[in-house]
Amino acid sequence: MNRKSFLKASSLTVGALAFQQSLIAQLFQQEAWNIKMLTDDIGVFTERGGTILFYLSKEGIVVVDTQFPDQSKHLIDELKKRSEKPFKLLINTHHHGDHSSGNISFKGIVEHVLAHENSKTNQERVAKQAKTEDKQLYPDQIFGKTWSQKIGNEKITLHYFGAAHTDGDALIHFEHADIVHMGDLINNRRYPFIDRTAGASVRNWIKVLKQTTKKFNKKTTFVYGHASQGFEVYGKMDDIKAMQNYFEKLIAFGESEIKAGTSKEDFLKNKSIPGVTEWIGDGIQRSLTAVYEELTTK
Repeated sequence: MNRKSFLKASSLTVGALAFQQSLIAQLFQQEAWNIKMLTDDIGVFTERGGTILFYLSKEGIVVVDTQFPDQSKHLIDELKKRSEKPFKLLINTHHHGDHSSGNISFKGIVEHVLAHENSKTNQERVAKQAKTEDKQLYPDQIFGKTWSQKIGNEKITLHYFGAAHTDGDALIHFEHADIVHMGDLINNRRYPFIDRTAGASVRNWIKVLKQTTKKFNKKTTFVYGHASQGFEVYGKMDDIKAMQNYFEKLIAFGESEIKAGTSKEDFLKNKSIPGVTEWIGDGIQRSLTAVYEELTTK
């Protein structure tokens, strides 16, 4: 290679390296979280943990769920860029840490924290067991069956349809936009956690989803606690019916195997559920364990 060719090749190599370094720097500068606006004033925030929904109203900011402390700080910083209004209301769909441990970031800046009465009880119980009471911001407002309040242009209504994922799962309906945050009542094509330590029931979960399909309609947008890779954390009624169908097949499979005398150990070796094609990947043992225990516990 002559000197001219060498210098040209060297400059290309240096240029390519600089370009690669620039791309890497840009990737590190990109935020780990993502915001998707569903309407002009309602959006979803995703990073690590359960999906967060927020509403930017003229009266103040409403937030549903908080993920973990670091993630909730990211959310707060971002929402402060989008609105000068104070944080008016924080709602928890249920007590699990990936939905509520970020509450602590809102201490001193939000007017009220709201959740179902069982959700607050569960949060306090788990925190005492883990000795993390100093890291909690508990709800100062609770409800039983329904709760409703008008904030800005929205009427926000909370519903409790009974035990399912836990015994304290709330559905949060933004009536004007017709958007419902389902929390972990829906894991879009992802195997759910069925928390029997907090009163979960697969049978009741089916009833809750049936009641959901009766209460809302095909135009309603639903926000989900989690989704498998390649699926959205929001969608329509078909996703609710798909998860209901999943649980119905799970129950039917459990009942048939128990009737046949299958042991729990052998039941948990299953890698699929008959008739279920959309739920794949890791996590099936959570469902198998929960349904076997529920069906064999008197």
